[in-house]
Amino acid sequence: MKILSDLLPVLLFFATYWFTRDIFSATAVAIVATAIAVGYAYFRHRKVDTMQWVSLALIVVLGGATLLLHDKQFIMWKPTLLYWAMGGGLLLGQFAGKNGIRALMKEQVTLPDAVWTRLNLAWIAFFAFMGTLNLWVAFSFSEETWVNFKLFGGMGLMFGFVVAQSLYLTRHMENKE
Repeated sequence: MKILSDLLPVLLFFATYWFTRDIFSATAVAIVATAIAVGYAYFRHRKVDTMQWVSLALIVVLGGATLLLHDKQFIMWKPTLLYWAMGGGLLLGQFAGKNGIRALMKEQVTLPDAVWTRLNLAWIAFFAFMGTLNLWVAFSFSEETWVNFKLFGGMGLMFGFVVAQSLYLTRHMENKE
């Protein structure tokens, strides 16, 4: 259910853009959808993940600036800042002796410490790459190309990275027995 609430604002942004061809309408829909998703998470579980709060703050601030100033560049920065926030959080944790990926997955997977570290560093690098790639697509190609990339390119690369990570993990998993 969480993945759906995280993905729903992106899907609604995309759908609105393709029906209206208006990035400003799509941005307004994304702001409302994200606020509803966070509100639903809070009322349903009395808890909202940190990254959901960060995403809400970014969409409200950057989406709001997009609408207020009628400048699409603000919303185009949002995925980059979200990716960099996630990677930065993992990096800060790494420096503090905490492994964010391990914290997320330790109940499902047992791995040697060195593998957890490599996995965490791989996610940091992936998020840095994705943020940079978003900027390149946003400011080197058409608005339509960026909207397509936001949904299909970003999700496709994320899916591919997770599959590659899964293949890597199967070589290093320890039995939980």
